[in-house]
Amino acid sequence: MLAALEPQIAHSLLLLSYPLHPPEKPEQMRTEHFPSLHIPAFFVSGDKDGFGTPGELETALKLIPARVNLMLLPGVGHELISRKNVEEVQGHLVRAFLEFAAG
Repeated sequence: MLAALEPQIAHSLLLLSYPLHPPEKPEQMRTEHFPSLHIPAFFVSGDKDGFGTPGELETALKLIPARVNLMLLPGVGHELISRKNVEEVQGHLVRAFLEFAAG
């Protein structure tokens, strides 16, 4: 929300497991500030995250007037990184965000 109020605060945003809504409460969306967000935003979410489905995220990101990207991690929940995927996810995520931020 701070970035929506003060866009000069950052060049771009990296949002990991953004809690779009409380689990099992999609009627309580946390997107009221999205239309005021004018900073490029890179969202990373697991496709099994209880805080927002891929479809809900894709719809919500259309509210943001700035450039956005959604990286979905298959078979992953809200925690994003586990012992099984730590090396793969970290490297891929950092490279993807740096590329996004440069663009």
